[in-house]
Amino acid sequence: MNEPRPASETKAPDTKALAALGGILSALAGLAAGSIVAAVLGSRQTPVVAVGSAFIDRVPPWLKDLAISLFGVHDKTALRVGILVVLLVLAAVAGILAVRRWWAGAALTAALSGLGILAAVTRPDAGQLDFVPSLAGGVAALLILRLFANRLSTTTGASGEVTRRGFLQLSAGVGLGTIAVAAGAQLAGGRRTEVADARRALNLPKPPTLDQPPGVQAPGATPWATPNADFYRIDTALSVPLIKPSDWRLRIHGMVDKELELSYSELLERDIVHKWVTLTCVSNEVGSDLVGNALWSGILLKDLLAEVGPAANADAIKSTSNDGFTAGTPLSTLTDDRDSMLAFAMNGEPLPLEHGFPVRIVVPGLYGYVSATKWLTDIEVTRFDRFEGYWTPRGWSAQGPIKLASRIDVPRSKAEPGPVTVAGVAWDQHVGISKVEVRVDGGPWQQATLAADGSIDTWRQWHWTWNAPRGNHVLQVRAFDAQGNAQIEAEAPPAPDGATGLHSVDVRVG
Repeated sequence: MNEPRPASETKAPDTKALAALGGILSALAGLAAGSIVAAVLGSRQTPVVAVGSAFIDRVPPWLKDLAISLFGVHDKTALRVGILVVLLVLAAVAGILAVRRWWAGAALTAALSGLGILAAVTRPDAGQLDFVPSLAGGVAALLILRLFANRLSTTTGASGEVTRRGFLQLSAGVGLGTIAVAAGAQLAGGRRTEVADARRALNLPKPPTLDQPPGVQAPGATPWATPNADFYRIDTALSVPLIKPSDWRLRIHGMVDKELELSYSELLERDIVHKWVTLTCVSNEVGSDLVGNALWSGILLKDLLAEVGPAANADAIKSTSNDGFTAGTPLSTLTDDRDSMLAFAMNGEPLPLEHGFPVRIVVPGLYGYVSATKWLTDIEVTRFDRFEGYWTPRGWSAQGPIKLASRIDVPRSKAEPGPVTVAGVAWDQHVGISKVEVRVDGGPWQQATLAADGSIDTWRQWHWTWNAPRGNHVLQVRAFDAQGNAQIEAEAPPAPDGATGLHSVDVRVG
């Protein structure tokens, strides 16, 4: 007869997997606990947000470019998923260690919590209690990890079945509790709902017209106006700052004759302008889509600056976001004829939360990293030799004028033989576009037809009819600015001051 095996031998094959599961469930419970504490405290620094924000602050330019090229506007989602995957892997290791040597598993769990605490307290916008969510999450994870470790370390009966049954019961309880706590965090974190409700309740001055210039009518062609929901978003805020208009204040100070502080209601009492402006991200690769055109409503920065009286030797402003992001903008671009503004509306609606609500800066002709500060709270008039914006010490140039560029939007990759509409956009904000040309397979350049011109601060749509023969072909485009200068053909990456090169599209006809 077969002798029954000892209980320890019966449960051995399952112990490591169960221990890893216990570690993962402990970590998830800790994240849920940290989230509900953050919601109660009104803090944005949940454990994942704190670590992710610290990572964004320290990421080298090449890695930032890689993330944007791979994930585009979904880079933050990818970062959250990546952080969660790494955390759960380490939590699984902690679970296995805790069964064998409790102190080792506890030390790894405490280290992960400590990383969250350190990340939260070192943020530029750190509040006094922003470390508490990561601390609470770490304590909760340690307590639950101890329960799992004890359950797996205890053998009951002649086999390990009772122990495993008890472990699974504990797992189910922790899982359900985690879901309940996470749901409670969503309910307790009503700040986003409050701000969204306040945004919807606004009755802002409407632009006199939303009329758009006649555009290119071709399937797949880029429209003149970019809908708010489709407008690219690249910034450093892993968690969107939530500011009610009634709580918003802007301070303008520094090298000025007199300081000025504005509330949201005072902002709306001033002269308001409505202007179409195309914005471009410096991370935009040749032919990519980190560019958009919108109707912005706000007040002119040059009027505010004239009121405060900048010092004669001031040459920059340092603008600061609610989340601690800073940008350095040439003072001359805010006082010339380009109508740089403090914008509160986008395409006739209050700014979306993700695009800087309640107030952001819009400067035609500059890349966003040196100008388009969202969730704006502070403007300091200063000099470039006295400070560096967020991205400058990370390898990007201090001043970022936009470079002339063009893009083919249709056809994408396939076409039928015969007449084919080739269409796209070209831009050189605050300079303007005078001509666009297209060529096929390296042949002679053919002049495209430009659509109606909105202004020198917007992109220009264009189209060209191609009598496409069967086979594989390469389309290429180039643009000329208002002075007749052709765009740079030599290829260069986005860093340190914007990509260059000609956009090409491979098309199979037939």
